[in-house]
Amino acid sequence: MKKVIIAALILSLGQLIHAQKGFKPLFDGKTTKGWHSYGKSSAAAGWKVEDGILHFDPEAAKNGQGGDLVTDAEFENFHLKLDWKIAPNANSGIIFYINEDAKYPNTYSTGLEMQVLDNDGHPDGKITKHRAGDLYDLIKSKSEPVKKVGEWNTAEIISKKGKLTLILNGVVVVETVLWDDNFKKLIAGSKFADWPGFGTFKKGKIALQDHGDNVWYRNIVIKNL
Repeated sequence: MKKVIIAALILSLGQLIHAQKGFKPLFDGKTTKGWHSYGKSSAAAGWKVEDGILHFDPEAAKNGQGGDLVTDAEFENFHLKLDWKIAPNANSGIIFYINEDAKYPNTYSTGLEMQVLDNDGHPDGKITKHRAGDLYDLIKSKSEPVKKVGEWNTAEIISKKGKLTLILNGVVVVETVLWDDNFKKLIAGSKFADWPGFGTFKKGKIALQDHGDNVWYRNIVIKNL
């Protein structure tokens, strides 16, 4: 009981600090209100709320109870901030500018991704532009300030009028301009080259990825810019 009370106090304090800076919570710490599984009307059972934390539990996600967790709302110019923690050998991601249309089967059919990964334990860690903090398969991080597996990391995604900045644990790891000719060249040289709609939307939903592994998210807040 004491652990639950302390966790609640920490969550409330974090939300208060962010609110003072103009941020609004995307996750209330108690429910999955404001979120749903991609292509569905509500959040699947694989996404659990535990002591103010969103936990993707692959065991609970069996029998079709998984899928990426997506915001009900869409965002255009925004500053997203959240904490993530990954299990050993695990993979996940923060995906944004998602167009949730039936013709796009997955969140990553259209959305860009900030990678969440155990760099040393997961096979993707051996692939350039697939490591934690990278703009997945498009831009390699300038540095790797990611913490040890099992520790909390703070990720920020700032997108304003085409300028994109990814921050990991207070360090700017990716800076680029979206949707210009150079960005189109990056897509053309990636695994997404032949994916119609990928990286083209300037407004969309945000998702936390179900990659089949244990991952935890907390203190999810956003500010419209």
